This record gives sequence, structure tokens and C-alpha cells, in this order.
Amino acid sequence: MKTIEYSPKGVCSQKMIVSAENNIITEVKIIGGCPGNTLGVSKLCVGKDIDEVIEMLQGIPCGIRKTSCPDQLSKALTMLKETK
Repeated sequence: MKTIEYSPKGVCSQKMIVSAENNIITEVKIIGGCPGNTLGVSKLCVGKDIDEVIEMLQGIPCGIRKTSCPDQLSKALTMLKETK
């Protein structure tokens, strides 16, 4: 199993801890941000293929911001995929 800690940029959340095994997401913890939204996104990701989730979340904005917690999670998952 691979796990990384990611520091999101340009959003309210302060840290994302993501784990995966065999390209399947096993755990997502988002610290900070809107609690209901980040918990919901985290639960929806567990058990899903990393590539599928990256494709769904990548590029989602938040209000006038060009990024969002889901978009930043896609960046964290991309980083996790690239970790050996």
C-alpha cells in the first residue's frame, strides 16, 4: 500500500492524506475545509480506481477560484500514482 501527505494550494483544506493499493483508493483524509463536503468526497473516493477519480475531480473550481478541494485531491492522487 502507498500513502502520501499532500499540502493543497489555494483552498481551505490544509492537508490531504491518501492511500491506495493496486490503483484502488483505500483511504482519504482531508484536514480542514468544509467538513461535510470534504467528508463526502472522501467517502465517495474509497474503493474507486485512482484514474477514474482523477478524471472526475480534475479542474473543478470553487467559486471564483480556479481550484477546489476536489481538484486538489486529484493532484494528490496524481502524486500518489507517481510515487514508487
